[in-house]
Amino acid sequence: MRSKLSWTHYRELLVLNDINAINYYIEIATMQNLTYRKLHDRIKSNEYERLDENTKLKLITNEKITISDNIKHPIIIKNKFDTVNISEKMLKQLILENIPSFMKELGNGYSFIDNEYKIKLNNRYNSIDILLFNYEFNAFIVIELKVTELKKEHIGQIEFYMNYIDKYVKKIYHDKTIGIIITKYRNEFIIGFCSDKRIYNTTYNLI
Repeated sequence: MRSKLSWTHYRELLVLNDINAINYYIEIATMQNLTYRKLHDRIKSNEYERLDENTKLKLITNEKITISDNIKHPIIIKNKFDTVNISEKMLKQLILENIPSFMKELGNGYSFIDNEYKIKLNNRYNSIDILLFNYEFNAFIVIELKVTELKKEHIGQIEFYMNYIDKYVKKIYHDKTIGIIITKYRNEFIIGFCSDKRIYNTTYNLI
């Protein structure tokens, strides 16, 4: 038992039947100094269960974790609107109103840089939905939000933004930029044909 955790923490864990899930929650509660209430919320959101099966195996065998391993499937976003049929603008608003929670859904080590990050192409401007930086993996993270199924044009769009950040924003001591497309539905066929292994796709669930 970890000395940094209280009996109240362990009482939250006693309801779990999976020893691997228990070990996971003990680890994050210790590393992130979670109160028992915050630990309760993380357990209630099924955070461990939303990890990829390959990630769970890595945790059991103590293999090196990549940035994609910590991304939840789906990520949970609190919805204040009266409908689930929201626009990209509404989705972005929900995320920005609780950005710390959103970044935790993606994993550890994230810092917020900007939303609607402007990039100039000749005399025209485009904007990246959300730009983050991960200090554990020493890389910028481009986030693109879509309220549809993943489409092939989404891959091309985020790859363009990633290359722009690599060329004009990142420093020589940073690793290459990573892209995360958050969609309403996954399309395994399209993501399977994505040759850029820096691009990841997950979905969102409004609660």
